[in-house]
Amino acid sequence: MRGALAELDAAGIGDDRLRADYLHCRALHAHHGRTYYTATRVLPPGRRPAVHALYGFARWVDDVVDEPAPGTTVAEQHRRLDGIESELARALAGRGACEPALRALADTARRHRLPDDYFTAFMASMRMDLSVTQYTDLEHLRSYMYGSAAVIGLQVLPVLGTVVPHDEAAPHAAALGEAFQLTNFLRDVSEDLARGRVYLPADVLADHGVDRGLLERCRRARAADPRARRAVAALVEVNQEFYRRARPGIAMLSPVARPCVATAFRLYRGILDEIRAADHDVWSTRHRVSDARKAAAAVPALARSLLARSLPRPRNGERDDHSRRSRT
Repeated sequence: MRGALAELDAAGIGDDRLRADYLHCRALHAHHGRTYYTATRVLPPGRRPAVHALYGFARWVDDVVDEPAPGTTVAEQHRRLDGIESELARALAGRGACEPALRALADTARRHRLPDDYFTAFMASMRMDLSVTQYTDLEHLRSYMYGSAAVIGLQVLPVLGTVVPHDEAAPHAAALGEAFQLTNFLRDVSEDLARGRVYLPADVLADHGVDRGLLERCRRARAADPRARRAVAALVEVNQEFYRRARPGIAMLSPVARPCVATAFRLYRGILDEIRAADHDVWSTRHRVSDARKAAAAVPALARSLLARSLPRPRNGERDDHSRRSRT
């Protein structure tokens, strides 16, 4: 708890209720987003609460969609999202909110001047989860991932800060959000099927003789069919392309933020390594990066971050978007 409070102090968050709101989001992040939470620990303390708020809000809404109370109808879920969108609009306009995740989010959005459009796109993708159960091709899937993942990368970018103009770094941040999410989709095929959804593009599956029925049989048997393995292998290569697009963006970040994102990059790609090592079987086990591997990635990253924090601040003519934003 002492570390959490120190983060809030470093971020200049003094209001007692708002501090509790950020702590609530931090707890959501620590519990549900363990891989990225590990990477976030590498950030300077003052930048962590905003990341927790963005993750906490996204997780809260995601749980409204994915973990409804027994007997909840789709119509009731839509009405719940209607209510969240209305309260979100009020919060972003500075008119307050009842939910702690919304209050922390609105404070973060104000501090970092995040466009409302990012949150509108996110909510639109959450609604897609109530009606779309399969995606025809990668472009169809990316229409969903823009709001559910790409905008998350765009939201975090001003928090991390950049040494290049925002528009230069933004495509790489969006690609990284998509890369992380596609990795989750590959890892969580069985879990998503249990919710009635398939996030793997149908055309890629069909190219390898896979349909929804075969995926369901793999899930029930907790065993991979050779055709399903080949389809997953093809999508791992697609996923690697997203990582390749994202990678140049790491060097565009503020020096103190690079170790955090590099750690997340390494850990999420590590999940793909685990999938490959299992010969692309994502049914018999849920692949994860071990705690030892997380520590092996995080400890040297923390050392690099501490070194970057000790270096002189940018001179005139150099750029650090986070420093500029923090002074305004």
